[in-house]
Amino acid sequence: MVQPLAPRQLSGANVSPLPPGLYPARTPLEGRYARLEPLNPLTHAEELWEASHAGVDTDRTWDYMGYGPFTSLDAFRGWLRDSAAQADPTFYAIRDGRDGKAAGMASFLRIEPKIGAIEIGHIWLAQSLRNSREATEALYLLMRNALDDLGYRRLEWKCDALNAASRTAAARLGFAFEGIFYQHMIYKGHNRDTAWFSILNHEWPAIRANFETWLSPDNFDADGRQRQSLSDLNRALRPE
Repeated sequence: MVQPLAPRQLSGANVSPLPPGLYPARTPLEGRYARLEPLNPLTHAEELWEASHAGVDTDRTWDYMGYGPFTSLDAFRGWLRDSAAQADPTFYAIRDGRDGKAAGMASFLRIEPKIGAIEIGHIWLAQSLRNSREATEALYLLMRNALDDLGYRRLEWKCDALNAASRTAAARLGFAFEGIFYQHMIYKGHNRDTAWFSILNHEWPAIRANFETWLSPDNFDADGRQRQSLSDLNRALRPE
């Protein structure tokens, strides 16, 4: 039986030891089903462009982003170049293990090593990656890197409060809803009310164990269908 996470409590306790203050390295993160590679416009631009235009209504990918859709490969490549030149956000291309092609992006952002807080965001997925174990593992690799390898004590997820898909994804991945910041941003001329989610470092071991259970090859049948749901596993940790 799953043991629910303890309710969060307000605290003024001393933080000891302090966070190690490590910054994300621009190195690949390798999984069983997916691979994250530091964004490189020279090697990723054409594959990402093709992936982002495969399917129907592909311009909708950018509905809740502060950028896009892009009018041409050159415009897209220019945006990738600017993105790759930044340290915060630190961008990664998601390479689909099924065909080896780059088919999405994600990043670390709002990186605050001294206080141990970091966010994952700027996530977009080609239609071929959506609702796949490859995409789930790619985000797990980022989460594990932040909380295990880099020693962060708070991992954040934020999205437009109207973005129901992103809010559902946050809950499925084990993030706790913290509230809404109203009139938090303006993007593309529109107001954004922002929904805030987080995972705290002491909550991570139980969430990580759920990911490992879900990502195990034994959790999928011969047709790739899941036997246990990650949503159900993580929902049991945070009962209403």
